[in-house]
Amino acid sequence: MIGCHNHESTQARVSESIASSMALRRSSTVRLVVSTVRGEGFAIDASIIRADANRTRGVPGGDGVDWNNPKLATRAVHEYLQALDETGQVGVIPKNISLTDPAARWTAAPGSPAFFAYSTNYLIDVNAGIIVDVEATSAHRTEEVESTKTMIDRVEQRFDLKPDRLIGDTAYGTGPLLAWLVQDKQIEPHIPVWDKADRRDGTLSRREFNFDGDQDRYTCPAGKSLPTTGRPTADGVKLYRASVSDCQACSLKPTCCPNTPARKIPRSIHEASRDAARELVNTDVYRQSRKDRKKVEILFAHLKRVLRLGRLRLRGRTGAHDEFLLAATAQNLRRMAKWLIPKMPQANLAPA
Repeated sequence: MIGCHNHESTQARVSESIASSMALRRSSTVRLVVSTVRGEGFAIDASIIRADANRTRGVPGGDGVDWNNPKLATRAVHEYLQALDETGQVGVIPKNISLTDPAARWTAAPGSPAFFAYSTNYLIDVNAGIIVDVEATSAHRTEEVESTKTMIDRVEQRFDLKPDRLIGDTAYGTGPLLAWLVQDKQIEPHIPVWDKADRRDGTLSRREFNFDGDQDRYTCPAGKSLPTTGRPTADGVKLYRASVSDCQACSLKPTCCPNTPARKIPRSIHEASRDAARELVNTDVYRQSRKDRKKVEILFAHLKRVLRLGRLRLRGRTGAHDEFLLAATAQNLRRMAKWLIPKMPQANLAPA
């Protein structure tokens, strides 16, 4: 327990030291960096970093944990319980929970054993290659996607910057996020749509049906209507159903709905925003965005291979955020140094 106490005390002192420098960081370094940012295009991505939590010091997520046990009374545990009281459990209950750092998420990379981890989320300006914001989340896709809203709003409030386009991979192509970008923020989503509508069993996919927005209904290839009650499910999906009599008498039934009495088509309440994202795919700007997205991947490679941030030293969401923030600041300063220090002429570099 003495070692644990010393670790917690050291972490508390480090966190306090970092917190005391935040005002200076925001007023000088970040504002100097942001002055070089165009704000035309931002890219978003996340990378998993191991937490300072032994994988053997975990318990099954479904088991009850007595968090009132004095042996578990650490700052990381207190921070985790406070977050649970405020926001509740995000997503499903994790398979394992760390008794050392319960906010870390049990995850696994392909071909590797599972471990506890956090995700560092970067929002970068693709023109300057500058990290304009960073957010720490548990290694969980839902939290990573939601952090996008937090960072875009924060950058807009602090620096009056809002991108014309946001670049991301398919993980960010969810209906709610696309709707937030298109309808609430008027930002073009250069993001592949997360879509499972296409069937791979040889039967007709949703694209074979025509949608009438005015009538709010689909029409099948045989000309029959699929109306809806208009009431979305808990997942934000409206269901459009054909009548059993129409489907039973239809010659297309074996290739449309061979295993059900009638055809049913789900449609997201955010489908209009999803369609807006799809329409951008074949544009030149979108193709350039696919290339620009590599810039954030390069930053993550530099973070792990050069800065050697493969495992955290601080615990809790706050500790993870502090480390990710300092690392991102170092990466920005490194890029600034390349801009500000003039390159020496090649003649001066030649040996005497």
